[in-house]
Amino acid sequence: MIRRTLILFARMPRLGGGKRRLARDIGAVAALRFEHVMLARSVRRLGRDRRWRLALAITPDRVARPLGVMPQGRGDLGERMRRAMSTCAPGPVVLVGTDIPGLTAAHIAEAFRLLGRRDIVFGPASDGGFWLVGARHRMPDFGRVRWSSPHALADVLGNLPKSLSVGFAATLDDVDDGAAYHNFASPRVHTQR
Repeated sequence: MIRRTLILFARMPRLGGGKRRLARDIGAVAALRFEHVMLARSVRRLGRDRRWRLALAITPDRVARPLGVMPQGRGDLGERMRRAMSTCAPGPVVLVGTDIPGLTAAHIAEAFRLLGRRDIVFGPASDGGFWLVGARHRMPDFGRVRWSSPHALADVLGNLPKSLSVGFAATLDDVDDGAAYHNFASPRVHTQR
């Protein structure tokens, strides 16, 4: 049986430690609360599924190691994601963040299904980035990318070797700023289990 790995790629929630654009818009305490809720919800929703093994890649490294989870290490976002994906057991690997309120196990299963026919898979976000990246074998270098911009996915796609086949999962939105937060801020976001 092929070993599938799902990586939750996150920053350890700490006041003032992450989601800076979101914190500027909604306040540091509300941003921290959102990070806590989304990390716990992601682990709960995705961690018990037997179709894949769940791994956590956490930054900062000094927090990850004592918790016994995978540290992200140094470098830009692409270097850290690629490193996390390359440390997994052989087999398909999918990596997602923890700030995607609409994410379900069905989305992850679809990404792994796409990796049965494609070398690389992305889950596009409407802001020009992506909420998911997966590789059937090995993730190539992302190259020069304008991270946290509307050009991120286009940059990555332009940098991929032409010999690789690429598939696309559903378009979902992550929450990076106040506008995105308010699109999802409703009782269902905070109470859905």
